Amino acid sequence: MNEIVPAEVFPPGEFLADELEARGWTQSEFAEIIRRPIKVVNEIIAGKKAITTDTAREFAAAFGTSPQYWLNLQTAFDLFQTAPASNTTIISRDAWLRDRFPLREMIKRGWIETSNNFEVLEKRVLDFYGISNENENPSLMPHAAKRNYREELSALQEAWLFRVKQLATAIRIGAYSEQKLRNSLSRFELLMTEPEEIRRIPALLAECGVRFVIVEPIPNSKIDGVCFWLDEGRSPVIGLALKWDYIDRFWFNLRHEIEHVLRGDGKERAVVEDFEGGTTTRDAAEDAANEAAADFCVPKKAMDDFVVRHDPLYSNTSLVGFSRLMKRHPGIVAGQLQRRIKRNDLFKKFQVRVRDIITQTALTDGYGCKGPTDL
Repeated sequence: MNEIVPAEVFPPGEFLADELEARGWTQSEFAEIIRRPIKVVNEIIAGKKAITTDTAREFAAAFGTSPQYWLNLQTAFDLFQTAPASNTTIISRDAWLRDRFPLREMIKRGWIETSNNFEVLEKRVLDFYGISNENENPSLMPHAAKRNYREELSALQEAWLFRVKQLATAIRIGAYSEQKLRNSLSRFELLMTEPEEIRRIPALLAECGVRFVIVEPIPNSKIDGVCFWLDEGRSPVIGLALKWDYIDRFWFNLRHEIEHVLRGDGKERAVVEDFEGGTTTRDAAEDAANEAAADFCVPKKAMDDFVVRHDPLYSNTSLVGFSRLMKRHPGIVAGQLQRRIKRNDLFKKFQVRVRDIITQTALTDGYGCKGPTDL
């Protein structure tokens, strides 16, 4: 914000002299009124002595004003007389930079390198977002992101999305083929019986021309995953946060983003889903992605039949047997059953963790993996 700076500010003693003249009081007479030596009044009028809180109260009592009036006159004069600090511009820009972007987290995670030279640090931040100055707004490509649609895109979410984009841009990959991706769904199903098999996913997606990256989320960023497009809408990217380190969450979120890719969602407008998988979504694209993901994890008709036959008495034996029939890991089935009957406590022991497996083969930033910085 640009401030209006006056061309000249007069010393408060001149305002005091004007008040005395208006009332026909001499300096000696005024000194008697406020019970001060004449020297104090003379020096204030001559600009040799500043108005203090005590004299401001005495002037206010004599003239029927507020003490703040006289202190404001003194402060304005002092500021006008004092040359601006040489670093005030940098202080203002630094404060803006930290208020606008999660600078501390970005440095902590190695997304940008810190510097004692502010101009160097500022340029690194602006380069990260692809802007040249503070008057520009970062331009994030259209995307379909799993986050809370009830809130505007936060600075934390924005930084995470830009980091996903940064990593994805570094991946060299062939042309995207929708047909290959659709055909590969059956290959993905073959990986759903054993947790270790998910390490093959990045390579299978790459064969279809889909970039796949993992970026650990910034605390309180409330974002699970994203689908967006590079190369003017020709090259899809899937990014996952893996906040929930369970096999069922992984497969559901992955298939959700794959559905966005198959539909071409995110090319022209943002499509977002309620964080943590709420049931109320914002538009048909999210409904379709959720439905496809749930049916992929456990076909709906089969799940319906299982619930009808066993509700409310579910056993480990019935779950494991049903999982074998579905050719799914029991943890995947357990997760879908929990969502279906709203029993998050049921069969949790089957929901194994998979983060350490997938981060071995996927381009990953966080979770103990150092993402590239020279991008």
